Amino acid sequence: MNLARKDYLLAAVFGIFALLPLIPGVLPSSFTQHVFLLIFLYASMSQSWNVLGGYCGQVSFGHSVFFGIGAYGAGMAVVHFQTLPWPGVIVGAFAAAAVAMVISYPVFKLTGHYFAIATFAIVEIFNRLFMVWDWVGGALGLDYGLTDTGIANFVWYESKVPYYYGALGLMVIVFSTVRWIERNRLGYLLRAVREGQDASESLGVNSTWTKLTAMGVSAFLAALCGAFYAQYNFRVDPPMVMSLDVSMKFVLITLLGGTGTLWGPLLGAAVLIPLQEYTRAMFGGLGGGLDLIIFGLLIILVVVKQPRGIMGILEDLTRGRKSRKQSEKGGA
Repeated sequence: MNLARKDYLLAAVFGIFALLPLIPGVLPSSFTQHVFLLIFLYASMSQSWNVLGGYCGQVSFGHSVFFGIGAYGAGMAVVHFQTLPWPGVIVGAFAAAAVAMVISYPVFKLTGHYFAIATFAIVEIFNRLFMVWDWVGGALGLDYGLTDTGIANFVWYESKVPYYYGALGLMVIVFSTVRWIERNRLGYLLRAVREGQDASESLGVNSTWTKLTAMGVSAFLAALCGAFYAQYNFRVDPPMVMSLDVSMKFVLITLLGGTGTLWGPLLGAAVLIPLQEYTRAMFGGLGGGLDLIIFGLLIILVVVKQPRGIMGILEDLTRGRKSRKQSEKGGA
């Protein structure tokens, strides 16, 4: 990619982001705003997984645990301690990072499929633990009571617009963090471990520290997303935030968009979430599984045709157009 093309691409991306704050004014439908904010939220969730699964190559199916810890952090602050949610958000995010690093240290001794299977088990363990833990509400979870609206409590009852901007702000924070990681030493270390752990260790890379750091950062960002999710839904319970279904969305959205790329999670969410929400709205209960069927077919198609996801398809199209231009110049 030459410099001019990079400039055009960056200009297009900044142009799209510059237009996003205008969406609520142009599209006043609360359902449309709901769909957009879910795109931002799921893109952020998938980007948090992308740090570990995409850049570091460690396929985890356990990220709903960290998402859930973040949701419970905010929920416990409001419901159990009657404070603002913000201290709970911070405590939940650091708790998720600490839990992630503690449980990951032994799990990282496993590789490949064994590592993925172990993360499945972690989700089930935490789900059962929170289901019987009375202090966090057990199976009934935590329900928010009525409270003052505003940024302090991060609660609004009559409009989704503030949540829209909250989700957009969360996405900017998460994507900026990953962009910084991508361009700095940690990003190079993550990619080195992904491309060959033994080879990277022979060059002096501490792969254990690198993977633990990736897991900690990934869990911290996932917990921030979980806290937003709890505030948006006014409640939290184990099946809602700490389940294999939630974990699969972390992985599948990133796979569809393109793992190990900055914009892949956003593209994956932009395809899946409208599909999920509009089929649910159009078909009601009958459409409860239709979105998953279509999404499953999309995943199969993408994995068979282009394992690098939508980003890979876009790169192939761009490369093909460039090759055609070079051929035309050569022919001329």
